[in-house]
Amino acid sequence: MPNTHAAAPPVTVPAPPAPASSVGHAVGVTDDEFRAAMSRLAAGVVLVTACEPSLDPDDPQAPVGEDVGMTATAFMSVSLDPPLVMVSLRDGSRMDDLLDEQPQWAVSVLSESQRHIAGRFAMKGRISDRLLFEDIPYVRGQVTGAPLVGGALATLECRTEQRVPAGDHTLVIGRVLTARVPSADGGPLMYFKGRYRHLG
Repeated sequence: MPNTHAAAPPVTVPAPPAPASSVGHAVGVTDDEFRAAMSRLAAGVVLVTACEPSLDPDDPQAPVGEDVGMTATAFMSVSLDPPLVMVSLRDGSRMDDLLDEQPQWAVSVLSESQRHIAGRFAMKGRISDRLLFEDIPYVRGQVTGAPLVGGALATLECRTEQRVPAGDHTLVIGRVLTARVPSADGGPLMYFKGRYRHLG
């Protein structure tokens, strides 16, 4: 007697998802491949700073909020006329949120002797910004009021001109309001292959 039962369809077991770091994007590159390639691009290290706005803008006696700082390597000059610079901020980071409401900020170009400052402000799960600034010499910018690190190779004060969404980051383009070269000593602090380094 012929078998009248249809054959059961083959069961397909989905493959487990690959770890996030090895997932290929639309063009085929993985996160790890992209990180490894970009780590070979040597970059200068800066400290981006800003001061939280006053809790009551209408009251000149109202206290201002905390100073905020962030180590950045994705920083570059954009234009000479007008003088523009750009920094890339991770979406949802404290600095990204602050610069979304505070248009004035500053940059200190760190020297090779300031590796400890770069590491301190790059920590995950770090302590409050007030404590991070506690034993670091700095002055306040005349225009922005943001901290400018003592001993930095150069300092700039900026005002945001444009915010450009770019993947999981925001590109903040700022007009340079002041530019100073307070120190000519030492070389720049560099970031290469995942580590802070110096020239030479």
